Amino acid sequence: MLKVLAGITAVFLLALGGAAIARGTGALDDGDETVKGPQADRAKAAALDITGGGTANAVERDSEKGATWEVEVTRKDGSTVDVRLDENFKLVVIDGDSEAEDSEVE
Repeated sequence: MLKVLAGITAVFLLALGGAAIARGTGALDDGDETVKGPQADRAKAAALDITGGGTANAVERDSEKGATWEVEVTRKDGSTVDVRLDENFKLVVIDGDSEAEDSEVE
């Protein structure tokens, strides 16, 4: 009985350790982690310039639609958009920030 209990404990600890390693290395991450620093600040500034102001909520590295950066911006009218920028902080596309909304926004 003691060996069975020790075996179950070992399996549990290995699973727990594996989950911690996966989380730590980003294996469970979908790539939507907020980025900070000088490049993120440049991406925010570019996105706000493109949208005519508002609030930059988050900056992420992004490869969707050929972009390098994604900046979520809440516009002055309250709508939220994803501004996708290339590596030179130039506009790739502006998408509505909604799961139901697939069309591009201008």
